[in-house]
Amino acid sequence: MKQYLLGIDIGTSGTKVLLIDESGKKIASITEEYPLYTPRPMWAEQEPLDWWQATVKGIQKIIAKDGVNSEDIVGIGLSGQMHGSVFLDKDSKIIRPALLWCDQRTVQECDIITERVGRDIVLKETLNPVLTGFTAPKILWLERNEPDNYKKLAKVLLPKDYVRFMLTGEMYGDVSDASGTSLFNVKTRQWSAPMVEATGINIDMLTPVLESCEVCGYITADIAKLTGLKEGTPVVAGGGDNAAGAVGNGIVREGIASCSIGTSGVFFAHLKKLLVDTNGYRTHTFCAAVPNEWHVMGVQLSSGGSFRWFRDTLCREETEKAKELGIDPYELMTKSAEEVNAGCEGLFFLPYLTGERCPYQDPYASGAFFGLTLRHAKPHLTRAVMEGVTYGLRDALEIFHEMGTSPSEIRLTGGGGKSPLWRQIQADIYNSRCVTVSQDEGPGFGAALLAGVGVKVYNSVPDACEKTVEIGNETLPTADQEIYSKYYPLFKKLYAANKDIFKMIAGI
Repeated sequence: MKQYLLGIDIGTSGTKVLLIDESGKKIASITEEYPLYTPRPMWAEQEPLDWWQATVKGIQKIIAKDGVNSEDIVGIGLSGQMHGSVFLDKDSKIIRPALLWCDQRTVQECDIITERVGRDIVLKETLNPVLTGFTAPKILWLERNEPDNYKKLAKVLLPKDYVRFMLTGEMYGDVSDASGTSLFNVKTRQWSAPMVEATGINIDMLTPVLESCEVCGYITADIAKLTGLKEGTPVVAGGGDNAAGAVGNGIVREGIASCSIGTSGVFFAHLKKLLVDTNGYRTHTFCAAVPNEWHVMGVQLSSGGSFRWFRDTLCREETEKAKELGIDPYELMTKSAEEVNAGCEGLFFLPYLTGERCPYQDPYASGAFFGLTLRHAKPHLTRAVMEGVTYGLRDALEIFHEMGTSPSEIRLTGGGGKSPLWRQIQADIYNSRCVTVSQDEGPGFGAALLAGVGVKVYNSVPDACEKTVEIGNETLPTADQEIYSKYYPLFKKLYAANKDIFKMIAGI
């Protein structure tokens, strides 16, 4: 009998439900989209019930579409956007919309928590500074700005863990996702008493935390009737989207890195032993989805998000033409950008549309085109966005080198891995061998593999990757690498020159 595994990824733009067999072959994939709300500048919220409804629809469609016998689905894994806060009352009802990873409203709360604990203890406990996107300052923001809602607060869940609760009735978290809350001791893999105390919450408001491949619940009878799943199907702890995505890309041993360009961008490397960027804590060291191991990552808040903004704002003509041709608008955009030489004739784009995390940890940073002349046309701007995102991601790679981890191979995923032009830009700017993987389903695929480990389809997480992850296209650096090596230092100077101006603009 063939065994199937289900991966559920609660993303920012939509929830993906992915069904694979034990060889890693994709059987079916469904994505259900939902809105993101920005009630004020630099705020970002979503309705947790939107995630849940998208999950239900996705599961229903998967089972109905391919006639899969739910009896053959032996395990379910969960992944999701990190840091988001789902506030529940004593009856497990949602108190207010969730604050997301890219929400920047908590600058004051980050300072308050850091002052209460002391920066040295914050870094010792969590291996990361308290940042606006993280979960702890969101809780303090609720207390300081919505006291009536705070009085109702009984439980705080991360996005994927809310969906798990709805599927199983159980409240659990995992070590990789918990690492991004500013409430977790990344070294000991348990909640941090000093950080919890500084946030002012009761430890009971947080969930028990497990390793990513541990079974922690089962599909209930009511959910089985609603979705078509089999009652009692095991659900594993899963992982944050980056940790699960690393599993899906086979980044489970040292010497390999990945660069994912989705809404955000993430440069990611696996660590068997702890390594921390003590020179400013510009990257994150978190627990990996591999038990008792870690990873380091640099996060850019608006990567594919910058390209999507450019498409929606300045490429409506291409979007309409793409509809007529039945193709993706990005195909037309990148085709025009191919006509432009590397470096865009001195045009730069700063991709800080929602502030920035790595390497600057600056919620006030904003986007900009720099160096515009009459010579430049839309194709130049298009390529400049692609190059600007890639320059910004190179910042993380440079920090990895400083820390003593220098990957010999970079696996490209997301939109940046699908576009041949963007793959070449990355290989040249990183000056590194870049490859894709044959199964580019990201965190959903990793979540499914983690489920397979939990229910003993695979012996371990590395075993699961060895049996299912294969290398696809290879892209090597070209002579354009020399051009980018001259432009990259200039790109870095642009942020430094404008840092104070960004903050003044935000103040106005």
